[in-house]
Amino acid sequence: MESNTERKRLIERADNKGWKKWGPYLSERQWGTVREDYSVYGDAWNYLTHDMARSRAYRWGEDGIGGISDNKQHICFALALWNHKDSILKERLFGLTNNEGNHGEDVKELYYYLDSTPTHSYMKMLYKYPIEAFPYEKITGENNRRNIREDEYEIIDTGVFDDNKYFDIFVEYAKREENDIFIKITATNRSKKEAPLTVLPTIWFRNTWSWGYEEFDKKPILSGIANSQIEVNHRLFERMKLYCHGADSLLFCENETNMERVFGKENASPYTKDGINNYIVHGKEKAINHNQIGTKASAKYTRKIKAGESETFWLRFSDQTNLKEPFVNFEEVFAESLKTADDFYEIIQKDIKSEEEKAIQRQAFAGMMWSKQFYYYNIDQWMNGDPKMPFEFRGRAFERNSPWKHAYMANILSMPDKWEYPWFAAWDLAFHTATLARIDPDFAKRQLAVVLREYYMHPNGQIPAYEWNFSDVNPPVHAWATWKVYETDKEMNGGKGDVGFLERIFHKLLLNFTWWVNQKDEDGNNIFGGGFLGLDNIGVFDRNAQIPGVKLQQADATGWMAIYTLNMLKIACEISLERPAYQDMASKFFEHFLYIAAAINKTLDEEGNGLWDEDDQFYYDKIYTPDANTLFLKIRSLVGLIPLCAVEVISEDLLQKLPDFKRRLEWILKNRPDLAGLISRWHEPGKGETHLLSLLRGHRMKMVFKRLFDEKEFLSDYGIRSMSKFHLENPYHFNLHGEHLNVKYTPGESDLTIMGGNSNWRGPVWFPLNYLIIDSLHKYSKYYGEDYEVEYPTNSGEIVTIREAALQISERLINIFKEGENGKKPFMGGVEKFNKDKDFKDYYHFYEYFHGDNGKGLGAAHQTGWTGLVADLIQEVNEGR
Repeated sequence: MESNTERKRLIERADNKGWKKWGPYLSERQWGTVREDYSVYGDAWNYLTHDMARSRAYRWGEDGIGGISDNKQHICFALALWNHKDSILKERLFGLTNNEGNHGEDVKELYYYLDSTPTHSYMKMLYKYPIEAFPYEKITGENNRRNIREDEYEIIDTGVFDDNKYFDIFVEYAKREENDIFIKITATNRSKKEAPLTVLPTIWFRNTWSWGYEEFDKKPILSGIANSQIEVNHRLFERMKLYCHGADSLLFCENETNMERVFGKENASPYTKDGINNYIVHGKEKAINHNQIGTKASAKYTRKIKAGESETFWLRFSDQTNLKEPFVNFEEVFAESLKTADDFYEIIQKDIKSEEEKAIQRQAFAGMMWSKQFYYYNIDQWMNGDPKMPFEFRGRAFERNSPWKHAYMANILSMPDKWEYPWFAAWDLAFHTATLARIDPDFAKRQLAVVLREYYMHPNGQIPAYEWNFSDVNPPVHAWATWKVYETDKEMNGGKGDVGFLERIFHKLLLNFTWWVNQKDEDGNNIFGGGFLGLDNIGVFDRNAQIPGVKLQQADATGWMAIYTLNMLKIACEISLERPAYQDMASKFFEHFLYIAAAINKTLDEEGNGLWDEDDQFYYDKIYTPDANTLFLKIRSLVGLIPLCAVEVISEDLLQKLPDFKRRLEWILKNRPDLAGLISRWHEPGKGETHLLSLLRGHRMKMVFKRLFDEKEFLSDYGIRSMSKFHLENPYHFNLHGEHLNVKYTPGESDLTIMGGNSNWRGPVWFPLNYLIIDSLHKYSKYYGEDYEVEYPTNSGEIVTIREAALQISERLINIFKEGENGKKPFMGGVEKFNKDKDFKDYYHFYEYFHGDNGKGLGAAHQTGWTGLVADLIQEVNEGR
């Protein structure tokens, strides 16, 4: 790939130091997390609330609006605001807890990530702040009133943005050097009247000194110089300064809990965490330290901004501490940083013709960059408490994550959503890396490596799922992601692959694969379980539940394990080209794939094995009941599509280079015809002398394709639905221990509370599994070539190749974000202001999932991680057109 300034920086330092030392590593919600929960019974949502957050020092991390920190979150910077109407400063984003929202936890703010380079040398985000009082009570009350079958009540519904009565607050960062960061805050009054605004750029230290650890006894200090400089002294850093151009004043307090407000106890110091809030909003002069020292400080700017006009505020955070004129060439630095970003993305987007698609992709990349977070969680310390606790800790009757006492996590990780899910999720993160590799392959590789490290992965080989329950089981997609990242990185490096990365990951994946075989193949027959597997409510009952006498065998779990074997086979073959001994591992995974293929595809077996239903021509979960009945759970869903994705293509050329593997493979095919017959057309080389390994043979593949491409079933205008629309008119009914249960197609928000009720897999379009299906279709196409044709859509009479079908599904997904013939973008859900207003219509939210019939964005609004896969789809479609 052609080189430029940003690319050179990435090559020189791939880790989170140097140019990546400072980045958007703050959370957007630290309150209400498991880490901050010190309640006896694990009531995380209520133990530390949004209302408490302004007054209570956090233990494990920090949050803020549009903020940055160092890579261990010792020094933090973010934006606080006051519209002179609110009863509290706007220091952190507001939203509802899982119990308050009618569809689970949900942020109730409007903000957008607009740009970022991988090193964060340039970053930009937008926050929309109402001029009138923020409608906290209105949002909470109305959402509490609504039931699960009603739409969520969003901030746009409250009317606070009517008549454009809001400020657009743009926050931009430009690095001149690694530790020299220029900060520009631009506030624009979009209303028709002058309005006051107080802007409070805030710097503070994460509280490491209140917990009784000797190495943190030395408290860091912020100190003010006149009204223009804040000196930063921390034992782990060289002295730094925050230069504040034209500030009215500097305000100081401590990042320490207001014991009186939170616990009803006397404060050791009057200058508590909420001191600046109490001074600005309530006029409490004694709440701040007028000697200008503390561990939290703000530069205060109060302005009356005229209608339609803007005010800009300049700051500079730098290790150059003796500058006489720190703001010389300020705008030139931003112009240079933006040009560096433009040059970087110009190369990435060189094959994309549409300006609209370029804008979508660049904001998707920006969202992924802004969603990095320092994630800190030492479970042993968290379980037992600290030597010195500034609050009463009575131990834990409910010891969440107790099997994971080895876990010590302190890394920059890619988050699903830094407000709604401000903790890593194992399978989300794997999908993130497929897109991250497009712009920063080394960061993508590090993400995969870190969750497999010994301080994350359980000694038994299980990968931690997410902090609410590390022992939950997520789909094993890390081998798939490893290969995707390897391929992208290899392409970007002119055909030279990082085999060392493959080998490193492969060893850890072996441990995880063995865990799956030992723990989730209950009868040792190559049919797997695993519980909900990320698809929270896709079944007729909670698949995580232990139901007495009922045994569940899962089509998706078995399909995932078939995919896993093929991914490991592919990786082992690639490593074998340099290290021939790995051919033994390639043989092992080839054989294991055959065993799974034999098991899942049985139809008539006295032991009841096999998950293919010959009557419906589809894969289903199966249960064994206490009275020895064997039943298919006949729900047409992604569960039955996962086996389609167990496909891999091996070239004849590769086999010739791996003689030991080829010899073992041929022995199996000759001596185990029962297994060989289950492989799709192995003896008939495909396009370019290739061989196909897949769970689906010709007829079965055609039948699954027929359903997949049917607009009355899985294919919507916006991608592949998670459940067939067949179940709209034909709900699936099931009786369990006298309880009547049913599953129907629900295209939008969930109408039940399985697994919390904040996501729905009974109809909407989800990007990650759409992406996996498309990736698999391209593999089938690689083997079958242009000669194999399918009807797409089913019953349309239109005949296309598999490749063309895959590209058209990709385009349907991309169209969620593009303006349609009606002038509206589907993801915006028909909201007139979002679609038509010039100050809204060009900004994108990358939602958790999308309505299966109209494409409206649903769930977490900023789950850019796996919905950011749209950036990769745009790239592939443009390169493949």
